[in-house]
Amino acid sequence: MQNIANTGQAKAWNGYEGTHWAQNQDRWDAVNGGFNEPLLTAAAIEEGDHVLDIGCGAGSTTRLAARRARSGQALGLDLSAPMLARAREAAQHEGLGNVTFEEGDAQVHALAPGAFDVAISRFGVMFFADPVAAFANIGRALRPGGRLAFVCATAADGNEWLQAIAALRDLLPVGEFGAQGSPGMFSLADPDRTCEVMAAAGFEHIGAAHTEAFGTWGQNADDAAAFLLGSGPGHHLISQVAPEVQERARQTLTDTLRRHEEAGALRLRSTAWLVTADRPK
Repeated sequence: MQNIANTGQAKAWNGYEGTHWAQNQDRWDAVNGGFNEPLLTAAAIEEGDHVLDIGCGAGSTTRLAARRARSGQALGLDLSAPMLARAREAAQHEGLGNVTFEEGDAQVHALAPGAFDVAISRFGVMFFADPVAAFANIGRALRPGGRLAFVCATAADGNEWLQAIAALRDLLPVGEFGAQGSPGMFSLADPDRTCEVMAAAGFEHIGAAHTEAFGTWGQNADDAAAFLLGSGPGHHLISQVAPEVQERARQTLTDTLRRHEEAGALRLRSTAWLVTADRPK
């Protein structure tokens, strides 16, 4: 990548974080897949559409969009080389000839003006240093009247996995989960501010609907706790304490998650804003 504005994000997603996601993409899809249908329904992808998937990761939503577009095309854009490698492998394995992937920073990536009918994102648009500039760049890539639909996290108290992590504050340096409005998971958690950002970026007919889904985090509490603490944020937290504290944290998290076990799975509720907007005609 020659043009990167979000250098910290590029480093993270080409390091441990991106590698972990790529290696565990099936598990992450089980966590977030409940938002796929609301997202794609809102995007209203039609036969022949050209679709841009922003922050596509390992490309599951890109491939779903490509199937809906059929004779159209889907392009997945992401900062993470490890995740894009996994995306290309999956697309080839599934025999999808109408999907491609590019490594780039959506805030500044050179996208052909008016090349896309629809832009989508599943939790891939919360990390821009300058969200107005990023969404303006995405908007220019849409044809006049083109559609944008994305899901982004609500506040931490709407997500049970984050509340489980919060229970470890006496053992790990959890701190706060991130300020709303700052680059990070909760940058778009305030829907009023998000609508302001979208308007400043040149979009119209902007809406934000609250939605929720249950994700499968593991087979049981032990499995889910290990997965959570092995993820990027969990790994960062647990690496800062002594081994004996790590074990106590793991046991505490397992105990906290136990009540969510049901029928051979550990499922947690997540909430999101489903944001839709149009590029002016």
